[in-house]
This record gives sequence, C-alpha cells and structure tokens, in this order.
Amino acid sequence: MLALFVSTFSSTIVSSALPKIIGAVHGSQTQYTWVVTASLLTTTATTPIWGKLADLFSKKVLVQAAIAIFILSALAAGISQTATQLIAARAVQGIAVGGVQALVQISLAAMIPPKERGRYSGYISSVTATSTIGGPLLGGVIVDTSWLGWRWCFFIGIPIAIAALLLLQRTLNLAVIRRENVKIDYLGATLISAGVSVLLIWVSFVDNSFAWASWQTAAMVSGGLALLLAAVWVEWRAAEPVVPLAIVRQRTTALAIVGSLAVGTAMFGASVFLSQYFQLSRGHSPTEAGLLTIPMMVGILIASTVAGRLISRTGKIKPFVITGAVLLTAGCAGLGTIDYQTPMLFLSVSMLCIGMGVGMTLQNLVLMVQNTVPLKDVGAASSTVTFFRSLGGTIGVSVLGAVLARHVQDQIAKGLASAGLSGASESTTQSPAMRQIVRVAYGDATAQVFLLAAVAAAFAVIAAILLQPVRLRSSLDLAEKTPVGTDQSSVSLSD
Repeated sequence: MLALFVSTFSSTIVSSALPKIIGAVHGSQTQYTWVVTASLLTTTATTPIWGKLADLFSKKVLVQAAIAIFILSALAAGISQTATQLIAARAVQGIAVGGVQALVQISLAAMIPPKERGRYSGYISSVTATSTIGGPLLGGVIVDTSWLGWRWCFFIGIPIAIAALLLLQRTLNLAVIRRENVKIDYLGATLISAGVSVLLIWVSFVDNSFAWASWQTAAMVSGGLALLLAAVWVEWRAAEPVVPLAIVRQRTTALAIVGSLAVGTAMFGASVFLSQYFQLSRGHSPTEAGLLTIPMMVGILIASTVAGRLISRTGKIKPFVITGAVLLTAGCAGLGTIDYQTPMLFLSVSMLCIGMGVGMTLQNLVLMVQNTVPLKDVGAASSTVTFFRSLGGTIGVSVLGAVLARHVQDQIAKGLASAGLSGASESTTQSPAMRQIVRVAYGDATAQVFLLAAVAAAFAVIAAILLQPVRLRSSLDLAEKTPVGTDQSSVSLSD
C-alpha cells in the first residue's frame, strides 16, 4: 500500500505545480505537456510487460526492483536543471509506476483467495484513487509553501518508497515457482510498447502541433495500428505471450477492459480538470483547489471500503460494479451542467457520486478477472486490465484536454469580440473584463469535458450489466481439471 500510494500520486502531484515547475526550468508549452505525458505513456506501455514477468519470475524481486527504479528516477527528477532532463526522469519514473501498480495487485492475488480479496481490493482502491485525486492537493501545498519549492514534489515520495522497500524485504514471503524452458516474448513486448507509444504521442499533440486531418496524423495512426496488428500476430504464435489473447477473449476480461477504459477516463479527467476549474474559473489557489475535491476523496474511501467488505462477506461482486458505474455516470453528467457560478453544494454532490463510482469499480473490475484465471496467469490478466485503465486515462486526459483548450480559445475570442476588446496586451489580460471572460470560458469548457466523460462512463454501465454473475472462489487457484481458456466467471470453488 505504501509503494502503491507513492507511485500513484507521483502521476498527478505535478498537475497543480506544473506552471511553476516549467517556469523554473525554462520549459516550453510542448515540454509542459510532456512532463505529464512522458510518465503516463511509459506507465501504460510497460504495465503488461511487468505483469508477464510476474508470471515467470519472483514477484518480490520484481516489486522491489520497481520501487528501486522509482526512488532513483524521483531523485533525478528532483535535481533536474532543464525541462529535457525532467521529462527523461519522468519517463523512467513511469516505468517504475507501471511495475508497482501491476505488481502490488499481483502479489495480493498470490496470497489471498478472491472471496477474501474483496476487502483488500477496497483498501487498494482507496489508496489508488485517493492518491490520484489527492496528488494535485499535495502538489499545490508544496508549491504554495515558500520554504519547500517545486523539487519537493519529487523528493517527498522517496522516504515513503524506501520505507516500503524495507518493509517488503522483511515481511513479503511469496513462493517462487521455478519453470523450465521459460521464454520471454521480447518481440511482442517491443511491438506493444512501440504501437501504444506512437498512438499516445499522436493523441498528445494532435490539434495542437498539427491538425487532425494532416499527414502527421495519417502517418502516426497508421503506423501505430500497424505495430499493434503485428503485435497481435506475434502474440498468437508466442510460447509465452506478454498479453495472453486466450484470456483477453474471455467475456469477463473483455467487458472488464471496456469498463476499465471508461473508469480511467473519468478518474484521471476528474483529477486534472477539476483542479484547473477551481483555479481558473473560480479563482482559488492550488491548495484551495485541492481541498475542494475532498468530497470526491470521501466518496472513494467510504464506497471502496464498504463495498470491499460486503463483497468479501457475500462473495457477490456484479451488483457493486453496476452501482458504481451508474454513480460514476451520474456524477460526470452532473458536472457536465456546471459553469463558473455553480453552487458548491451541487459540485460537492456530483464529486461525491464520482468518488463513490470510482471506489466501487476501480479494483473490483480487476478482481473479477482474477477470479476467472488460474494463479499462473493472474499476473498477465491483472496487468492487462490495469493497462487498459491507464490507457483510458492517458487518452482521455489528452483528448479531453484538447477539447477543453479549443473550447476555451473559442469562448475567449467570442468574449473579447462581445466586450469590444482586441489584442492581448498586458493591460488587457489583467483587466477585470478579461478575467471574467476567462472564468466564463473555463467554466463552460469544463462542463463540455465532463459531458464527454459521462458518455465514456456510460460504456462502463453497459459493460457492467453484461458481465456474468460472479461468486468469488475461496481457493487461491482454479481446479486443475478446468480447461485452459475457459471463462470461469460463474464458477465457485467454495463448496
């Protein structure tokens, strides 16, 4: 939990502090985007690779290696002198984050049967979602504290990561299953990483550095899809595929992937765009913006803990996933109606719904997949769902961010024309009229973003309804007689 907390908040802690960080290292607008994108990109691309390695080698050694990489990369980010150095350090840090996020769940699955895992998944969900949404609050406090400075956005996680490393060395004891003639699918891993990276780079820059209808778009989209198609071809034929397609084809796993994409889009979008809304549309400081998201964190903590315990008690999980998906959609739809004057009570209720929805779905989708596969495949299965959740978050933040930027630009242009203002002189940008135009623009744009997030969350509702009823098994592994590739979503071994 310590390792998971520190690795997850590292992805969002810079969102509130980024303007000051980029100013301090003299970075450009493109580099501003890449400080966030570099970490998310490498996290997404490497998650399934870590999961497959966990099915082949010692899980304890792997999770410790991921934590060690995190510590070194956090130190490198904190002492960076240029934007290029910071981006490189963040890219390496993303590799570590992908490992920790996947391996924590995999290690838990190796110790605890699915039926008992419900309440532990609730704890993990609380840690993951709270650190994701609480990251901007912590970053805001750090940059607003004069005697700390932006470098502590990276240094602050190092002591926690070291503590996690030492505790795991002393307490984590997992059996290492030695397998003969192990083969690692290096070609498949390379193709998956390259294909995902190309598409994410395209999403990050489209409609900013180049147009949607451009040769750059055609080249990057076709190239990324070609790499992924080649990866599918390789994975079908590999002896030890990074992403076992037999698992992905199962109904439960496929629907969990759809749900994870939607949840990732809504969760990361909420953490990034709400902080921006409170600062630019409502005029709050970074610290205040973080504090105003507390209703969302409360919803996550309560829903994930209560749902986790009820799941462990009853062995049933589908009703909680459906309820969470509905709450998530309702919360996003509520925020889709806001403007710069929306009452805080309405905002708080909508954020509470989003938090409860995330708390009920985030880890439980992974738990449903873990219940369907044998223990030897739990690493690949868990990391595949986590991979698509991270992919949904990365694409969602990039696409929704592009929509927000375009809408803000259009609204400001209309506001200037209506007010009879022209140009962008310092006197104009600092005038009360201009500040009011910006507040209105960001309020309307944020509503547009959450309407799109509500559409994405609706797919999670559909996926949850289509899931087969599951009674979580009380054994660590499936029975040996179960044929490989059989969907066990409705099988219980508790009898």
